[in-house]
Amino acid sequence: MERTWFFLVCCFSIAVAAHTNSNLTTDQSALLALKSRVTSDPNMILTNWSTNTPTCTWIGVTCGANHFRVAVLNLSYMGLTGTIPPDLGNLSFLVELRFANNSFHGHLPEELARLHQLKLIGLAYNSFSGLIPSWFGSLSKLQTFNLTGNQFSGSIPSAIFNLSALEVINLSHNQLSGTSNKPTNKLSGTFIMYTLIFYVIMV
Repeated sequence: MERTWFFLVCCFSIAVAAHTNSNLTTDQSALLALKSRVTSDPNMILTNWSTNTPTCTWIGVTCGANHFRVAVLNLSYMGLTGTIPPDLGNLSFLVELRFANNSFHGHLPEELARLHQLKLIGLAYNSFSGLIPSWFGSLSKLQTFNLTGNQFSGSIPSAIFNLSALEVINLSHNQLSGTSNKPTNKLSGTFIMYTLIFYVIMV
């Protein structure tokens, strides 16, 4: 009986380890896709982003203590130039995405809408362009949303104002135009919004 129990425990442990490794491989592939889109890395920040080193030890990467999946991706202030690949939408446990003060450019891929665990998006002071995607409104856990200092144009999607967890949003220093709906009573906490034509602080 004891041998049977020990055998079952070993099988379960192996299955869990294999599943975790498979998911982490998915995260690794997503990050390597991002690395392949980086055209300039003057400080060689991403040198250790390699299959020869554990993903959770890569610079800018923090994994969750329980699930060992990528939870935080922080590449802020690293002097990087490049674009965002759709593969980044496979980081299904990602809670924080921080790319501030780099030279990333282009449009944000719609696959990022799959990142339903996101609480913070910090893409300030890059060169992202195009419309602010309406799918940001599907990120129900989002608390902080900072796109200041980019080249986004058009109006602010009304879906963003339906995010009940949202506390801070900064859209200043873009090329926004037109009008936008005022914040609804679904928004809680401190709400800060900047556009080209107005500045609102609500407490």
